[in-house]
Amino acid sequence: MNEQLTQLRDRIDAIDEAVLQLLNERARLAQAIGHLKNGSIYRAEREAQVVRRLQGANPGPLPAESISVLFKEIMSACRALEQPLSVAYLGPQGTFSEAASVKHFGHAAIGLPCADIDEAFRAVERGSAGFGVAPVENSSEGAVNRTLDLLLSSPLKICGEVNLRVRQHLMRKVEGTQGIEVVYSHPQSLGQCHEWLGQHLYGVRTVHAASNAEAARMAAENPEAAAIAGELAAEHYELKIVARDIEDEPNNTTRFLVLGLEDAAPSGRDKTSLVLATMNRPGSLMELLAPLARHDIGLSKLESRPARNGAWEYVFYVDIDGHRNDPNIQKALHAVEAHCTFLKVLGSYPVAV
Repeated sequence: MNEQLTQLRDRIDAIDEAVLQLLNERARLAQAIGHLKNGSIYRAEREAQVVRRLQGANPGPLPAESISVLFKEIMSACRALEQPLSVAYLGPQGTFSEAASVKHFGHAAIGLPCADIDEAFRAVERGSAGFGVAPVENSSEGAVNRTLDLLLSSPLKICGEVNLRVRQHLMRKVEGTQGIEVVYSHPQSLGQCHEWLGQHLYGVRTVHAASNAEAARMAAENPEAAAIAGELAAEHYELKIVARDIEDEPNNTTRFLVLGLEDAAPSGRDKTSLVLATMNRPGSLMELLAPLARHDIGLSKLESRPARNGAWEYVFYVDIDGHRNDPNIQKALHAVEAHCTFLKVLGSYPVAV
């Protein structure tokens, strides 16, 4: 058995060396392309196409998600040889927003933690960051209204999306759950773990924090406190995870938007996000959406928010399948505009991979 094990390890070593040579060859080609482009080194549609193609060609046993992670990190490292990207996100370090940024842009991107979502938007608007990542909805808690409100007024475009499986962990300075007197976390995370807390820490006081990472920082200062946060927060604040995956919904997912000064070119599988307003009268919303159905355009999201310009006036956030440059979507939007008092295309971007 030892001889067979040695042979297998020798084969792995040889493959690793071949992979290393190929990675460096890829990096050199990426550098050459960067010099030819003489512009933005990040193309959302191109990276989405690469990942989709490789996932489609993947014979296994590696799962599709692993292929996505591996090649996004490779592309991230290759980009950094030219010019590392800076990405603003809701901080401090250790938030799920940081995890979403890493998932999309890789570890070679330079993270810019911001005090709130507003600051993340402003950092991209003024050029302090190349891109921003902001949460927009959670599968169990619903929309992130501040992000929706900022999209209405900001000049930024949506150029990507990230779906992050939210794994909530209970963490503290010491092992075990005995002696916990207070649990810190963001209100949404407390809501997502409500049943678990009721069963395992009944009667323990809960305190809202500005973010999960801030909750972890607070717990790091008090041995009788715990925080609900993600694994990154535990790493940053050197906390012990005493209970894993305590969210009530096992498939709890948060969708994040990637924001930039321009949206993405067509990738072959895209979404377009809009914000619309119409007259407050019977049938007006149906008139607004009817052109989408006539042009066979799928509707994946419809969310209403107060318009803030008058009592009982609303705007509607809509996600549709396809790119704004697709002929059928151009025709549909032209027809929709006839029934609108306001229409803003927030961006077209690749569907999350």
